[in-house]
Amino acid sequence: MFKKLISFFFITLTSLCFSQQFSVRGAVLDSVNTPIAYANVIIFNNEQPENVKGLTTNDDGFFEFDNLVSGEYILTVSFLGFEKFSKTLKIESDSNIGTIILKENIEALNGVTVIAKRPTIKRMVDRLVFNVENSTLSSNNVLDVLKHTPGVLVMNETITVKQSAPTIYINDRRVNLSSNEVQQLLEGTSASNIKSIEVITNPPAKYEAEGSAVLNIITSKNIIAGYNGSVFGNYKQGSEFPKYTFGTSHFFKTKKLNLYLNYSISPKKEFRNNEESVNFFEDNLNTTTWETNFERVRKSANQNINANIDYEFDENNSLGFSSSVLISPRRQTQNKVNSITQVFNANKVLDSTFITDNLKVDETLNMAFTLDYIHKFKKEGEKLVVNAHHTNYDFSSFQDVDTNYFLPDDSFLRNNRFQTFSSQEIKLFTSQLDYELPLDNSAFFEAGAKISGINSKSELSQNDIEEGEKVEDLENSDTFLYDETNFALYSSYSKEWESWSLKLGLRTEFTNIKGTSISSNSTNDNNYTKFFPSLHVLHTVDDKNEVYFNYNKRIYRPRYNQLNPYKYFLNDNSYITGNPNLMPQVDDTFTLGYTINQKYTFEAYYRYENNPALEIVFQDNTNNLLKYVNTNIDRSISYGLDFTTYTPIVNKWDVYVLSSIFYYDNQFYAIESDNELFNNNQWSVYAQIINYFSFLKDKSLSTDVSLFYMSAYADGPSELSGRSSLDINLKKTLWNNRASVSLGITDVFNGLNFTQTTKYLNQDVLFNSRMENRLITFGFNYKFGNFNLNSNKRTIELQERDRLKSE
Repeated sequence: MFKKLISFFFITLTSLCFSQQFSVRGAVLDSVNTPIAYANVIIFNNEQPENVKGLTTNDDGFFEFDNLVSGEYILTVSFLGFEKFSKTLKIESDSNIGTIILKENIEALNGVTVIAKRPTIKRMVDRLVFNVENSTLSSNNVLDVLKHTPGVLVMNETITVKQSAPTIYINDRRVNLSSNEVQQLLEGTSASNIKSIEVITNPPAKYEAEGSAVLNIITSKNIIAGYNGSVFGNYKQGSEFPKYTFGTSHFFKTKKLNLYLNYSISPKKEFRNNEESVNFFEDNLNTTTWETNFERVRKSANQNINANIDYEFDENNSLGFSSSVLISPRRQTQNKVNSITQVFNANKVLDSTFITDNLKVDETLNMAFTLDYIHKFKKEGEKLVVNAHHTNYDFSSFQDVDTNYFLPDDSFLRNNRFQTFSSQEIKLFTSQLDYELPLDNSAFFEAGAKISGINSKSELSQNDIEEGEKVEDLENSDTFLYDETNFALYSSYSKEWESWSLKLGLRTEFTNIKGTSISSNSTNDNNYTKFFPSLHVLHTVDDKNEVYFNYNKRIYRPRYNQLNPYKYFLNDNSYITGNPNLMPQVDDTFTLGYTINQKYTFEAYYRYENNPALEIVFQDNTNNLLKYVNTNIDRSISYGLDFTTYTPIVNKWDVYVLSSIFYYDNQFYAIESDNELFNNNQWSVYAQIINYFSFLKDKSLSTDVSLFYMSAYADGPSELSGRSSLDINLKKTLWNNRASVSLGITDVFNGLNFTQTTKYLNQDVLFNSRMENRLITFGFNYKFGNFNLNSNKRTIELQERDRLKSE
């Protein structure tokens, strides 16, 4: 028994010794004994090199690894601007390796100075890459970075590329939100983890055929495990109301698991003053003129919640889950419009006046969920991606419209009041398969398939208020059902030679649509097959000259509410209506470009738009009505010449220039003018110059001065007046780039307001828009934890979500 006890004790003691775990600690300093914070420290066992542990030093340059078993390890320390340190350690007990001195790398430090001074631009065969990582722009939000991206124009809460709204992607995953929601998302996202912005004016076959250009936001990658977070916000003060945005992001990374959570809220009130003048005709004579002045206050407090979970089973297999939720509570989403309309006869004598109060309360719940599976094959670069997605969209709106009519002497004539309730429920399901295969060191093949199904139900109920009682207006009440199924296949091939690059692709899509109006008992069925070829060629003449040519075909499918045929009255004499017979718009775009010295780019383009779908204002001269009708115009043609450059002027002063001269010709059938074919065309120019100034030795203080000008331009049957703006922004980074504050003013001279004129045949409408464009802005951003980490943040892709709601 005694021998057995001795044996048991010996075995237990031996097991404890072999399973004992140790720690390693140390400190990292520079040559003048200053602690280096946030240096990357990595340690791995020689016998198990795949088991890598990593962290960053704290504010005092200290680091410590725990739970290490005995064995031989390699420890490496790296930090930007210093030579990499490496040391072999034999660990048999807890160790303190003392102080590690990093030597300055003069060449690397010079390189950092250049990168931090200004972003860089690189032309690839099918896109332009705007590198912003570690640049002066990286402390902004993503929307601010887009304002400085070559070829991108941000104006009046709209993002455009070559006069068209682009599609936003993050890490090749599409962001499918309404235009307002995209603005909120980008403004509430810090650019500190943004590596580059890819401007793809003619997207290849891999990208959805829906939409025009693509802006692909690429985030940085990092192997270091740990936690980081940030809080951010901004305050804007206009002439009427303040506006706020607050948010926080949190990211946690282990060896196999990545977690990301983001929340933001944007409480604000927006003021708009519009003036409208309409001349009505009878037998080509002006018989009546209506002049309206209305003021709108829009109150909202939209909340965005995004969460991602990624799990890596091994180096070849990973699973990801993403969720995105937008909440617009009813009690916080209101539109209040007060309008006064004066009616004049042909002799410009006042006939009557009517005053309308319109209170509209909305509620939105938009939930999206995506599941991704990625398998990497043994061959380097070969990959299979499987994706499944579901969106549940629920929108409801209540509107109370009350109009009082008065005689010229201001005596009361009569009252008219009605109420509407509308709702829209959309369920979206998609699944997608993508396969990528490198053929050799210079050739690449990719292919994929996608299927999507959309079910939409829209309801409108209108009630007239008569003697305090509700009476249903059956003529203006309806239920509209919409079902769509889409199948897509694509493949592409790319090849590089010494001075040539080529990319070819073809995407094929079959779409089946069924729309049903319950009130009219009518059904519209439509199905079509479209082919979308793409071609990209790049030739490097020498180290200073490049020539490229692109062609592709794109499609714009109608938004779901554009297909709804019911009439949505804004007041007694004005309404919006959809069209279930809308056809998709199909574009052909050709681009020829030339880049000099990787700085100066000249680009000529031609775009033919077949059946563009627009919301056009028509005046009904018989009934004195204004109709905002969603309709297809015949075609639009645009062509022009663009110039861009991003270049230093002198030390600490860089400049970005974007300029364009273009021609836009719109041909359409005038619905209220016997369907007569009519053209509206005009030459236009726009230009943007942004000056970047940096101050202080560490360049932690910077100023951006931006000038913008847009001449008058044609849009469908209308002409929009010219506009201009001057923006000034001052920014200071603090605490080793851990925090930043900014102060600025947008549209200093209030030049972004515009006039819209629709005047042809028997149509004559003048519209003046006045908004809170001049704003004093203040922003802040604070990062905590290991903020050198880069998150797995992404948002829900899928083209169909972009069509949920037209803003």
